[in-house]
Amino acid sequence: MSPMRRTADVRTWSDTSLAVAVGRLDQDALHELFRRHGGAVFGVARRVLRDRSLAQDVVQDVFVRFWNEPERFDPDLGSVRAFLVTKAHARAVEIVRSEEARRARQDRAASRDPVAMTYELEREVWEGFVRTEVRDALAALDDDRRRVIELAYFGGMTYRAVAEHLGLPEGTVKSRIRLGLRELRQRLEAQGVLSGSAR
Repeated sequence: MSPMRRTADVRTWSDTSLAVAVGRLDQDALHELFRRHGGAVFGVARRVLRDRSLAQDVVQDVFVRFWNEPERFDPDLGSVRAFLVTKAHARAVEIVRSEEARRARQDRAASRDPVAMTYELEREVWEGFVRTEVRDALAALDDDRRRVIELAYFGGMTYRAVAEHLGLPEGTVKSRIRLGLRELRQRLEAQGVLSGSAR
């Protein structure tokens, strides 16, 4: 079948048929949907963003997502056009909110005292270092101790729930947690993360 014949066929299909074809990785079907609805998608994005370049980015994003996730379209909930336009509006609003949040952060940063900003940066660096050391120290524990600590402190489970989950006596769970935390403290003290006097 020639490309011209193929294009002519696609242009006679309904939007729903085109959407089904997109699900089968039919690029001609996607191009036809873009031809029919790209302008409307762009118009919505342009009205929200008031920026031609950003609106074009939204159009590309919407159609790329439709290509990658065509199953998200449900013909029982509305037309293809309504689906694409809704996605464009949501994406454009998301960009506006992201830009407003970025400007707010910049404004706050510009109004801060340089000394306070330096302190905050140092604190963020230190907290990142501590998180890394804690993760490494936890990974170094034996599996039994690490597992109960992860469930209790990162999984939010009570000691009793941990015991039931693992099929262990509650006393065994408490013992493993106590010994594991002691070993964690020792490792973190050796790395200078915790003070040796804090017990």
